[in-house]
Amino acid sequence: MKAIVVTDQAAGTAGMKLAERPEPRAAINDVVVRVHASGFVPTELTWPSTWTDRADRDRTPSIPGHELAGVVTALGYGTTGLSVGQRVFGLADWYRDGSLAEYMAIEARNLAALPGDVDFTVGASLPISGLTAWQGLFQHGRLQPGQSVLAHGAAGAVGSMVTQLAREAGAYVIGTGRAADRRKAQDFGAQEFVDLQNDVLEDVGGVDLVFDLIGGDIGKRSAGLIRAGGTLVSIVGPVEARPAGGLAIDFVVEADRAQLNEIVQRVRDGRLRTNIGNVSPLGDAVAAFNPTERRTGKTIIRVRP
Repeated sequence: MKAIVVTDQAAGTAGMKLAERPEPRAAINDVVVRVHASGFVPTELTWPSTWTDRADRDRTPSIPGHELAGVVTALGYGTTGLSVGQRVFGLADWYRDGSLAEYMAIEARNLAALPGDVDFTVGASLPISGLTAWQGLFQHGRLQPGQSVLAHGAAGAVGSMVTQLAREAGAYVIGTGRAADRRKAQDFGAQEFVDLQNDVLEDVGGVDLVFDLIGGDIGKRSAGLIRAGGTLVSIVGPVEARPAGGLAIDFVVEADRAQLNEIVQRVRDGRLRTNIGNVSPLGDAVAAFNPTERRTGKTIIRVRP
């Protein structure tokens, strides 16, 4: 099969190449999926799991990409809940070869059914962005109706999901980003917008929840905006500054079939929109991951026409 592989961590996305790899087989509780579309997060190339297995042994050449949508072609021994020919989407294990390939072996529990009226491209854009937003807001942030949310990077793939899900839950949402992101963030539902290059973040005042996708100095300053009993949620590593009267939580997104079902249902009924920036075929994936201009939406690789 054709796949995008990486062998050199120092080379970054420029070190990706299209190569021939053996088709995977389904282990116990696995399925093999014929991948139609794949999502990719550039920071994957800095994750240890891209380069080594759980015992810290080199596993290159490895196939990146952990979001996928496709069709089940084979079932492993003991696999239940899915069937051959079923349309699926989901989030793969970090330590296994990924979805930038024509076929992928994945644990069945990491997949959910993809309804026939949802395009594969849309399905592949949902797992990381949707699950990250869902888990940060509702599991870790314990968001309640009437609370206020500061969503950093509100025009991005994750931030736009945070904004929409928070609004639907009855929260007041303040988005942040660059000046050029204002209209897009507001289009996704941000009721206020803070230009991090020109506005004063502290003018926001107190909020109940900060969803931090940026870290660094912005993350530290955001801790001071948390009201008593509020929460700073981060996906960019250990929180360096903690709210005086609240909680600070950093987490890594996990696959969850029930949550994927909730997310895709919201897409179907129009309550949730994806934020897809660029769609490219597998043969053009390397160029797509090395853009010449800034993009705020999700890059999707259409593995099959």
